[in-house]
Amino acid sequence: SELIRGFLLSGMPCPSSCPPGLLALMAPGLALMATFSLPSQAGDRRALPVEKPPGVKGRTLILLDVNTKSPVRIISENFLSLQLDPSIIHDGWLDFLSVKHTCNRVVIQVLGDFCTCLHGRGQHCKTATARQVKDGRASRFCLAISLFSFPFAVDIVRSDIALDKQKGCKIAQHPDIMLELQREKAAQMHLVLLKEQFSNTYSNLTLTARSLDKLYNFADCSGLHLIFALNALRRNPNNSWNSSNALSLLKYSASKKYNISWELGNEPNNYRTLIGRSVNGSQLGKDYTQLRSLLQLIRTYSRAHLYGPNIGRPRKNVIAFLEGFMKVAGGTVDAVTWQHYYIDGRVAKVTDFLKTRLLDTLSDQIRKIQKVVNTYTPGKKIWLEGVGTTSAGGMNNLSDSYAAGFLWLNTLGLLASQGIDVVVRNSFLDHGHNHLVDQNFNPLPDYWLSLLYKRLIGPKVLAIHVAGLQRKPRPGRVIRDKLRIYAHCTSYHNHNYVRGSITLYIINLHRSRKKIKLAGTLRDKIVHQYLLQPYGKDGLHSKSVQLNGQPLAMVDDGTLPELKPRPLRAGRTLVIPPLTMSFYVVKNVNALACRYR
Repeated sequence: SELIRGFLLSGMPCPSSCPPGLLALMAPGLALMATFSLPSQAGDRRALPVEKPPGVKGRTLILLDVNTKSPVRIISENFLSLQLDPSIIHDGWLDFLSVKHTCNRVVIQVLGDFCTCLHGRGQHCKTATARQVKDGRASRFCLAISLFSFPFAVDIVRSDIALDKQKGCKIAQHPDIMLELQREKAAQMHLVLLKEQFSNTYSNLTLTARSLDKLYNFADCSGLHLIFALNALRRNPNNSWNSSNALSLLKYSASKKYNISWELGNEPNNYRTLIGRSVNGSQLGKDYTQLRSLLQLIRTYSRAHLYGPNIGRPRKNVIAFLEGFMKVAGGTVDAVTWQHYYIDGRVAKVTDFLKTRLLDTLSDQIRKIQKVVNTYTPGKKIWLEGVGTTSAGGMNNLSDSYAAGFLWLNTLGLLASQGIDVVVRNSFLDHGHNHLVDQNFNPLPDYWLSLLYKRLIGPKVLAIHVAGLQRKPRPGRVIRDKLRIYAHCTSYHNHNYVRGSITLYIINLHRSRKKIKLAGTLRDKIVHQYLLQPYGKDGLHSKSVQLNGQPLAMVDDGTLPELKPRPLRAGRTLVIPPLTMSFYVVKNVNALACRYR
């Protein structure tokens, strides 16, 4: 079975009654530790063993300044992207992934807020005849579908107008009984998929041309761009890629004039366990070259984008695979892609999400990937096209809790600061616990975290200057930062702030609050605070969050709550509560780096 990729969408989450497929546009968060007595946080039932940080005094005043003259990096407008798991084809949610549902109106209105990508493992699609493809009876293509948004639009009125102009994009409503029956069906399929995952044996997946039409129509009506991954497991006797099935799909899509970008396969370094024989990087590079030639033969796709190879975690053998691929096809792809999952979801504990060593593992992987890419194709864009806090579907009350958000927000900060162009989060909705909405389609903590990120963070990354953060470390001890600070120009699409404003986002993993004094160009400016904390008695395990002390929840089935900031007077010291994540918009800085797009 091949790892199938998915839908990359740009959009926002739906209300609690929204069908599963539509909710793939939200994002999860992290849980807080129980040992701290925050006003609205009871914490865990037992104290967590947290080491007293040797390098930061509890009462240290931190001076923070930002270089406002020029950005150190500029990332994609679609930097934060999301996945939909291909299990939606198995469990029936695909029929709800349609603009023909009232919940989709919410998605369309805020479509510019997210990009979403559907990825998954374990499905292998069979072949269909050209006739079957043509008449729509059974185009059985192994897909990795991603819905990517461009242009980046958040104007609700403009989105409504665009929707009215789309032929065939009609709003309808599924009866509640259909939704309830679908939930039951999905729950049964969830058990089947878990069994397949743990046994590493997967059933075939058939995606018909009719299903492809539904997916594309949803993307087109929603203003999204579709990225489609073809089946790379079909092999000729000499181990070269058998492209006959792909050619049928390309011709079918071209006949429909579908605007699609393409990929080939998923985690190719693991093919030996899937099909009993391996494909090395050089061979996959030749396969990509063959695919590019096929695309150039079809007028509709002669200039289509191509992404890959979407390798797994860059261990030694995987790096060798990437080197072989880049030698042959480095110039063929428009962006180089890889995946990363921090820990095994089957053995994760809440304390794992608070380990700074774990947060730092991604930096080393980024450097390894960049070294190979820059050796063969300097300046080539790099995507982390598949990332989650835990593998193996995650763990209930952990990877879908507030605590997981520390890893997620730090991932966004690290990737942006090191120049990774796009990150695809796994997953909006699937059969595990890494998703962004629950089974009733209510947003989970990471959803709210991601929503704030998209609303406040622009593509320009700024350098920060910090003083007073650490004292001299003890001999033989390594101080790892538990206070992480990142800075960007505020999003140009947020009309609440004038151009030139700056947004800070801060992760405090300390057991004590930290005080930050803004200095330099940030001194004496009005600041808007967006402080996220767990809500309810479950502490770090909480699946609900509060913003500046107010619980976040859908207003109704079609309305997101207003994300109100807390204004801080000019010159006020920022007080960061223990084990929290927060955003701070420094208004009217008139930063040179942020005045123009």
